Amino acid sequence: MQVAKSLFYFVIAGLCEIGGGYLIWLSLRENRSILLAVVGALLLMIYGIIPTLQPASFGRVYAAYGGIFIVISILWGWQIDKITPDKFDLLGGGIALLGVLVIMYAPRS
Repeated sequence: MQVAKSLFYFVIAGLCEIGGGYLIWLSLRENRSILLAVVGALLLMIYGIIPTLQPASFGRVYAAYGGIFIVISILWGWQIDKITPDKFDLLGGGIALLGVLVIMYAPRS
């Protein structure tokens, strides 16, 4: 249950970070409402809080989160930007996810 909870926090953090950045991108790069940038900034602030709920040290959490960020970014690009991941995206994402599992959940003495 602890692993599922930790993965849930990683996914929520990833969605907040990528979603927040995306809203700011839309506001600044695509001349959309400044309100999108404000909401994006709030999501980025929430993203900064969520990792504190993880059951590991700062460095370990952020190292593992990098792999989650990679996978969510690939999925975001596929679903939001309609860019289908190729075999190298999937391979790289799988390797990154394997790194997450080793860094965060390998048994330690």
